[in-house]
Amino acid sequence: MAMGLSSSRRATRRGRRAPMAEINVTPFVDVMLVLLIIFMVTAPLLASGVPIELPESRANALPAEQDPLTISVGRDGVIYLDNAPVSASELPARLANIANGPDGNKPQVTLRGDQSINYGMIMAVMGELNRAGFNSIAMVTRDTSAPPASTDGEPAVSDGSATEQ
Repeated sequence: MAMGLSSSRRATRRGRRAPMAEINVTPFVDVMLVLLIIFMVTAPLLASGVPIELPESRANALPAEQDPLTISVGRDGVIYLDNAPVSASELPARLANIANGPDGNKPQVTLRGDQSINYGMIMAVMGELNRAGFNSIAMVTRDTSAPPASTDGEPAVSDGSATEQ
């Protein structure tokens, strides 16, 4: 019976203790750091995976659409439809199978082409896109702040006036 009394005294002492007013944030910070590392590692993998060296442009960036269709033309001339290689003969059929969006229009197409490929190849892909009903095509370039270079070796003038030397 003495054992029962001593245990009841301990219980009443525990009940009289004041609640702990401090929160241990160390486990919370540990979890947040792990999540931060996971997102930092996976974020670069979410970008388009076809390695292309884009040409430069001074144009303003377009607002991003929710799910644009990405078509890339690699340095070797291979056409990629959302990172999947597609032959030039297979492209029209694959484009025809793409469904219209909720607004009844075809989705916006983001066209990426390596700067070293033939311009005719890009025009052939754009022709197939137009034939399939894709009328909203955005061409992707790298941003540059320098004015475009002239083809005759002299710097181009952006306001249309000629320079004399």
